[in-house]
Amino acid sequence: MAGGGGRPRSPPGGLLGAVAVVVTGLGALAGVSVYVKVFTNSPFLVCMDLARSQEDVIDPKYLWIGPDGKNLEGRMYVNLAETGKLMVMGFKESMSGAYTCTLSHKIIETTTQEEREMFEAYKFMVYAYREADHAYRVFVRFATKECQLAANGQFFEELKKIVNNIISDLTCHIVESSYKCHSVKIPKQGLLHELFVSFQVNPFAPGWEEVCHQVPYDCEDVTNTRVQEARDRIGEFFNKQTYALKHEFQTVPTIHYVDNSFSVTHIDSCRPGFGKNDLTHKTCASCCVVCDPGTYSPNNGVTCQICTRPRVKEYGARSC
Repeated sequence: MAGGGGRPRSPPGGLLGAVAVVVTGLGALAGVSVYVKVFTNSPFLVCMDLARSQEDVIDPKYLWIGPDGKNLEGRMYVNLAETGKLMVMGFKESMSGAYTCTLSHKIIETTTQEEREMFEAYKFMVYAYREADHAYRVFVRFATKECQLAANGQFFEELKKIVNNIISDLTCHIVESSYKCHSVKIPKQGLLHELFVSFQVNPFAPGWEEVCHQVPYDCEDVTNTRVQEARDRIGEFFNKQTYALKHEFQTVPTIHYVDNSFSVTHIDSCRPGFGKNDLTHKTCASCCVVCDPGTYSPNNGVTCQICTRPRVKEYGARSC
């Protein structure tokens, strides 16, 4: 997205600059929610509403106040234009919060030339966000001779080795793997026995941190791309089993793949200090948004938990 990764929610007809997204204010009470990907620059925040931006403004002066309640002028991490536009650069969790601007300008009466000074305030709620980390839960079934067959467990262990080998160069691996044997009544075939296999394809195999050190700003993008590739390779592997059974085996193996039994479920997780909330952050519902003050996320869950004794006053808390 233009503007360095921000996801603004602006009023209809919000201004679009030639280079970067520009977000206009709605007034101090209403506020505008803006979402900025960590380590990127925010879109430009404009110290006036859409209607005011289309009028002549006489002797405008702008006062921007950051989340810490202090004047933003002169701060190294802001780009503050003389026209009142603000960009926050290299956005971090701690920079989240309310950014308010007071616009002062003059109104001159045409007939009397009397001058009146006017003040208007605008508020922007700016939140850091990350892309969710992706993982995939795989389900697959294999026919077996009987549930008590000793070879079932050996087959499962060998299957895990094969799958891990297929995706190891992507710094992905399988976790939370399990299987159960069930008796299945199939129409026109009678009672059969099948192994119900489940495992999660995870992008955080040993060595993944080295990949992130190469691209620290878009680590989620890289790991998500790799785990998607891992999912596709695994799907291709199981799809080939059907062809192999029909064309490469004269005798069907004792344990063999059940045709079309491969399925995948998408799983999201967030980094500690971030979570999802499609009610509070409707316009960034798929994002992992920084936890608000008074909430925290200690792990890779997708929910910011409420502190029982709210001591946390900063954004992105990992503990109470």
